[in-house]
Amino acid sequence: MNGYLPPSRRVLSVRRLGLLATTIAGLGAAAFFVAPSLTPNAAFLAGPAHAQNLSQEAQKLSQHPVGFADIVAKVKPAVISVRVKIDRPATSSLSEDETPASPPGMERFFRRFGMPNGGAEGNGGHQVVTGQGSGFFITADGYAVTNNHVVQNAETVQVTADDGKTYTAKVIGTDSRTDLALIKVDGKDFPYVKLADTTPRIGDWVLAVGNPFGLGGTVTAGIVSARGRDIGAGPYDDFIQIDAPVNKGNSGGPSFDVDGNVIGVNTAIFSPSGGSVGIAFDIPADTVRNVVAQLREKGSVTRGWIGVQIQPVTADIADGLGLKKAAGALVSEPQPNGPAAKAGIESGDVIVSVDGNAVADARELARRIGTMAPGTSVKLGVMHKGQEMTVTLTLGTLPNEKTASNQDTPHATPDNDMPKLGLTLAPSNKGSGADGSGNGVVVTAVDPNGVAADHGFQVGDIILDVGGKSVSNPADVRKQLADARKEGKHALLFRVKSGEGTRFVALPLGNA
Repeated sequence: MNGYLPPSRRVLSVRRLGLLATTIAGLGAAAFFVAPSLTPNAAFLAGPAHAQNLSQEAQKLSQHPVGFADIVAKVKPAVISVRVKIDRPATSSLSEDETPASPPGMERFFRRFGMPNGGAEGNGGHQVVTGQGSGFFITADGYAVTNNHVVQNAETVQVTADDGKTYTAKVIGTDSRTDLALIKVDGKDFPYVKLADTTPRIGDWVLAVGNPFGLGGTVTAGIVSARGRDIGAGPYDDFIQIDAPVNKGNSGGPSFDVDGNVIGVNTAIFSPSGGSVGIAFDIPADTVRNVVAQLREKGSVTRGWIGVQIQPVTADIADGLGLKKAAGALVSEPQPNGPAAKAGIESGDVIVSVDGNAVADARELARRIGTMAPGTSVKLGVMHKGQEMTVTLTLGTLPNEKTASNQDTPHATPDNDMPKLGLTLAPSNKGSGADGSGNGVVVTAVDPNGVAADHGFQVGDIILDVGGKSVSNPADVRKQLADARKEGKHALLFRVKSGEGTRFVALPLGNA
């Protein structure tokens, strides 16, 4: 391994009152503050009061920290290195980079980075794989936080404290949806850190401490680059983006503010090369607090659930629904017998608020409901057929696993063609409709250069309704298109069923 040599420290020679310099360590750079250059005569001419103000300002600046050593000394003893052993079949595929679901075209750049780093085949065709990550104590009696993907499927978990002592840890509980895990070490009087009570501001200093490449106790520094990042890892994405360097093995480690409080847990990086390029993502402290409390109490996490498939409201969809702005969460399909269906929420409704607080988009609705406990009564503001109404319902419990049955692709002879849409349609087979009635029109061919392909239509999709009206043959679809044009609409909503569920798609009328 090549050693890292920091750049030479720049030293400026300053005469008289000319310069106040402050070096900031940890980023491989130095920042300098230059005060106005004054000669003794200039200070004298400025007058005693002005000279006193300058002196006070200089004294105030000199009290600012010139580094992070005091903070590091306070928090570093609570950070641990986590080492796991996983027994896998020797024939199983083992990727060096654990990559979460990411936006299209970006999969290889987003990386979960507490991954296995070696292995050896054992008897019986099995392979023992070792992996490493980071974590931190949150109580004096040995409870510690790390990432779920660090300890997932681990046969054994060992932690090494900052003083070099090694302990065996027990996994108390994990939550794959937020990628958090709670582990426990037997003992007492462990140094621990607290989760921040306030949300960091963009531009605030941040320190990352962890175990990159097995180099335990490594400290890096940077700033908060952004908040509320969605990287496609799951429905509860709300990451803090930081530019403090983090690498393989940092996963599960904490990021601190300058008061020594944990603002987030390092969980993923954006990296074309596999190493740090200054873009890392942290799970926010408030999410960690909520999840860890449930894991400690019952070993698992339960979340509120209203029982709907939702999607974002795009500008085209808003236009098709007659909404003033593209905001809220569009209900593509309520789950049968779910809380929303029982409360009268239907496909095509838009949920615009929760308990009087506006909902910006589908992702925000999922996060907000997910933080609520099952059994909680909530009031949802809903746009229903152009009218706003309030629906009160009691939250159910989010199922542990979401199952969906893939429909067999219907076989039908196409009897109509819509070349401007880029679709070939045919009546669906009986049982293919959402209600099993046989209603709907099946997509039998998609022109790859057509507008429908651009909007995600695929062979086997079933168009259930167009413009809010059920369709059972291609002629119904054509009629709805013609009626929409007469009404001066610019886009028309299609409710489409596929193996992945039901969704709304807005197609521009100018292309149909």
